[in-house]
Amino acid sequence: MMSLTFEDIMNKDKQYILPNYNRYNVAIIRGRGAYVYDTNNKEYLDFLAGISVCNFGHCNPLINNAVKEQLDTLIHTSNLYYTQNQAELGEWISKISFEGRTFFGNSGTEANEAALKLIRYRGNKISKDKNVILSLKGSFHGRSSGALALTGQSKHQEGFEPLLPNVKHIELNNIEDLRANFNDKIAGIFLEPIQGESGIHPITEDFALEVRKLCDKHDALLIFDEIQTGLGRTGKYFGYEHFPITPDGFTLAKSLANGIPIGAFHIKEKFKDCLPAGKHASTFGGNPLATRAGIEVMKMLTGGLLNQIEDVSKDLFEKLDSLRLKYPSIIKEIRGKGLMIALELSINAKDVLNKCHEEGLLCNAIGDYVLRLLPPLIITQKEVDLFYKKISTVLSKFNSKG
Repeated sequence: MMSLTFEDIMNKDKQYILPNYNRYNVAIIRGRGAYVYDTNNKEYLDFLAGISVCNFGHCNPLINNAVKEQLDTLIHTSNLYYTQNQAELGEWISKISFEGRTFFGNSGTEANEAALKLIRYRGNKISKDKNVILSLKGSFHGRSSGALALTGQSKHQEGFEPLLPNVKHIELNNIEDLRANFNDKIAGIFLEPIQGESGIHPITEDFALEVRKLCDKHDALLIFDEIQTGLGRTGKYFGYEHFPITPDGFTLAKSLANGIPIGAFHIKEKFKDCLPAGKHASTFGGNPLATRAGIEVMKMLTGGLLNQIEDVSKDLFEKLDSLRLKYPSIIKEIRGKGLMIALELSINAKDVLNKCHEEGLLCNAIGDYVLRLLPPLIITQKEVDLFYKKISTVLSKFNSKG
């Protein structure tokens, strides 16, 4: 395929693509491991990983070779038939979490929609009044109509009203607000172990324990949205493992197939009949290509990667702490777990991000003052050292201005 210049790509995008993205002036054309390259062959250290999607590196050879083999075997058939890869990936998910059943879709939004429908269907079977779903303020669960109603940020919901009814949002980590809104009408609650899109805000253990207690008391389902936190991102297989509780179900997507579209909703075995045949489906969900990539991801994840993540995370946090001490007027706070990290800044994060791009570093600006780091889980000491060098150069430019 003929290579285009950045200007050609940008102009075609502006002419033919719906303008619902605010893009940066970078066109990425290839990637390998923790690095990507633009149209001028400039190298970038990727500490965003496609927003925690390519967690096992760009063009990972083990995953790519499996996918290439699958391309010549079977790409798609239909969920009217059994397929080996879907069954095997479901088995993998159960083995690293808890015994249960999995529904496969094509994205995190679809995974949350499946969970939402199961909660509503089960609640209606118990009582016509059991139809209220709780979520948290500051949460993000997707952009479809149902997932948007779950999302606890008005900026995403504005203009799309009326939203799905009977969804209530409570304050993050506010146990009194939780108790005040929990009753027998609650069919279920969605939690992110760490709120990613709003700036890396974790739920507390006390809050998680109280949610589990209230769900048991009122026969409500506890669903963890693990779309960003799952599969090693926080240093454990799942974010919920940081708490002494087990949810009734969880949703996955993003890194599950390392860049090939996929989503999954996993529910405990005892709730497997709460969304019967014919009540939900997905044409492409669980197709052989995506699930083959997912199987390879599982093999890598369970092959000792968590220990590597722990070691690299410790080193990265230590370097970030040294940066905070060096630039106390710029870095106000560092928060996160594993390789899901936020830097709360006193200066505009987008200005910092633009300088990061100049230095060959990709990360993410959230709102006005948060810089989010989501590096591939396969990074080594080399990439941590390179990141430290690049971000130090960037911050020094702003420090000199102060």
